[in-house]
Amino acid sequence: MNSVVSLSRSAVIDAPIEAVWHLLRDFNSHAAWHPAIAESRIEAGEPGDLVGAVRAFRLNDGSFLRERLIALSDRNRELTYCLLGGPLPLDDYVATMRLRPVTEGDRTFVQWESRFRPPPERADELKRLVAEDIYEAGFGALRRHFGRPVSQPSAQPVPRSSPAVETIVTGATPSAADGAVESAAVIVERYGGPEVMKPAVMRVLPPGPGEARLRHAAIGVNFIDVYCRTGFFSLLQPPGVPGMEAAGTIIDVGPGVTHLAPGDRVVYACEPIGAYAAIRTMPAAALVPLPADIGDEAAAAIFLKGLAAEFLLHTVRPIAPGDVVLVHAAAGGTGLLLCQWASALGADVIGTVSSEEKAERALAAGCARAIIYTRQDFVAEVLRLTQGRGADVIYDGVGAATFGRSLEALAIRGHLISFGQASGPVGEWDVGAMAAKSATISRPNFAHYTGDPEELHGRAAHLFDAIRRGNIKAIIDSRLPLAEAAAAHRRLESRENVGSIVLLP
Repeated sequence: MNSVVSLSRSAVIDAPIEAVWHLLRDFNSHAAWHPAIAESRIEAGEPGDLVGAVRAFRLNDGSFLRERLIALSDRNRELTYCLLGGPLPLDDYVATMRLRPVTEGDRTFVQWESRFRPPPERADELKRLVAEDIYEAGFGALRRHFGRPVSQPSAQPVPRSSPAVETIVTGATPSAADGAVESAAVIVERYGGPEVMKPAVMRVLPPGPGEARLRHAAIGVNFIDVYCRTGFFSLLQPPGVPGMEAAGTIIDVGPGVTHLAPGDRVVYACEPIGAYAAIRTMPAAALVPLPADIGDEAAAAIFLKGLAAEFLLHTVRPIAPGDVVLVHAAAGGTGLLLCQWASALGADVIGTVSSEEKAERALAAGCARAIIYTRQDFVAEVLRLTQGRGADVIYDGVGAATFGRSLEALAIRGHLISFGQASGPVGEWDVGAMAAKSATISRPNFAHYTGDPEELHGRAAHLFDAIRRGNIKAIIDSRLPLAEAAAAHRRLESRENVGSIVLLP
């Protein structure tokens, strides 16, 4: 069976969410706004918002497709549909459009994502077609439909005879009449290992409506960057700049941005990717003001992982005093934060690590016990330490190598939270097997807990407060120049790091 491909694209539409949702909830409305659609109808004369309705439509190139609406929620403002038939081999294609309000300027954040199984030999071609010809083209059409111009890309590669880092101009002086500046960056030339990342130069355009341009002071390195580099996640289309987390200072802001000003310090952890650069332009709504008492390097080392720890410990499964919590990869960036914060909440924390050195770091971070899984069977140890009861909550960011055994270490009515896949996807599991322990299984998506600006700012405030109280602190494993991003990835993938890795532009 062909492998599953996951795609996700997002955009901010300069229109109120009620107006955008009113248009999109009509399953037949795409003929009125998407440029690829020549004609469309709902079969059997059914309403366009009826779950189960089938739309039959023809593209401008003459191709004929049928899609079924399989879910629609006015409360959540999202709809899901599947492909019933068409000219392309997009097997098991299921897509979701999800809307969220952007309070700044009364605009709408739209996320469009899908999963499908393409033939291996056409995977790259079909991923690019869906991402560009359907999603990106659709976002541009929605902007035009609501009477707003389509913004230009915020960064473009600059051809150079040599990519030597020392010759890159990183100042914020406009380098052209269009107000662009040159910035050092790291570009993924093609999908592959760390060696595909090369130093380069980007022309960074000035901010458009709702955007801000900022100079990075520190850039966080995360496993999602590895997934983008390898093509496992389709957030990056080569050649492109990876990275989802950084802290820095605002250079200038575009029209309509009122909550930020030049000179403000900010931090972010979100799409669109592109953090591996000295300067970038991005949506201002995604930027969170950084308190004066939190440094840039600490912010870049902790923000993405800290936000994840915040919703994992307080929303996905709120931790209570006395809970037995098992944290896999307890000496990693996220693991150390989970151990610290769970311990501060009164949990009895057990961590799994690979070495004595990492065990010491996990114990210092709040673990009551550290299990060296290279020497000990972590399931047997957890059951021994809990007198056969098992862990109430297990945080598993490892994936394939630990998921099945984590179920064995779980207590009756325990909660297994699979939030990462450093060792690979967990694969398919029989839901019925979970009944043996009445287990609860969660697979949270970071964007679903941070995509709404108001929710993001609330979680960030909670995170900053935890830092001030000393409940958690950023643990930086290493600081490397931006040009050495490949070395950072090698260290991360080999699991040599104890804490976070930060790139310095």
